[in-house]
Amino acid sequence: MTTFWSTYISVLTIGSLIGLTWLLLATRKGESKNTTDQTMGHSFDGIEEYDNPLPKWWFWLFVGTLVFSVGYLILYPGLGNWKGILPGYENGWTGANEWQKEMDKADAKFGPIFAKYAAMPVEEVAKDPQALKMGGRLFASNCSVCHGSDAKGAFGFPNLTDKDWRWGGEAETIKASIMNGRHGVMPAWAEVIGQQGVADVAAFVLTSMDGRSLPEGAKADPAKGKEIFAGNCVACHGPEGKGTPAMGAPDLTHPQAFIYGSSFAQLQQTIRYGRQGQMPAQAEIQGNDKVHLLAAYVYSLSQDSAAETVTAK
Repeated sequence: MTTFWSTYISVLTIGSLIGLTWLLLATRKGESKNTTDQTMGHSFDGIEEYDNPLPKWWFWLFVGTLVFSVGYLILYPGLGNWKGILPGYENGWTGANEWQKEMDKADAKFGPIFAKYAAMPVEEVAKDPQALKMGGRLFASNCSVCHGSDAKGAFGFPNLTDKDWRWGGEAETIKASIMNGRHGVMPAWAEVIGQQGVADVAAFVLTSMDGRSLPEGAKADPAKGKEIFAGNCVACHGPEGKGTPAMGAPDLTHPQAFIYGSSFAQLQQTIRYGRQGQMPAQAEIQGNDKVHLLAAYVYSLSQDSAAETVTAK
């Protein structure tokens, strides 16, 4: 914080305390000392305001809050760059330092447990009920906001409980995805193949690969779409549309793999404007040992016993 803002905050805070103290004492000095039946002329709903002094306990409560405020601002940060003089804190008390202390305590307590599981293959960890409970809690705290509490995904976020994996569903591949993150890019094709080309390719994917019918009245030719697909899309999705895990290209023969929707209109939207998908890297946030547990939990979700393990949180 710059000197200007530090000074501004300090002056504003101290000035407010001085002003409140003056207001409290000034109004106390001008009030009557004894109770009276004289009213202030204010009445509402049968209730009249009397000109009686503030109760002493109420007055001293105000004084106590002011004294507490002064003591707090001396001990803790609150006046610009002032760090406080709280004993045991050489560099001043901060919420970030308190959080780090709690994290250090947790790491000291649970670190050996995490390390034990990190030394095991992901597939073996995925069979340990205790490890799955720990991984489930990590998932609920860090991953459910995107993938859902049941790990079945949402619009733009993949389902982790099925067999469709953009980057591969092997245990180590899942761990690599969590550790390093993923960036999926689907380029926009509207300017390359035109609006009619977009509709034709969507029609080809829908009818030939997915086996569904075009909506009634759709102006699209799947045969022309096949030609466009062969010239532009096979590099990523393959000649049969089975996808390329190394590139994060989805399998177009499985509509459940389309995280942005598989309807004719949604397919056109994806082809027309492209998509940008970002899976944030967790290596620096969680560390290897916690990611290892997360990978084991996620890996377990797509196995035969996935249905029973989703709720282990």
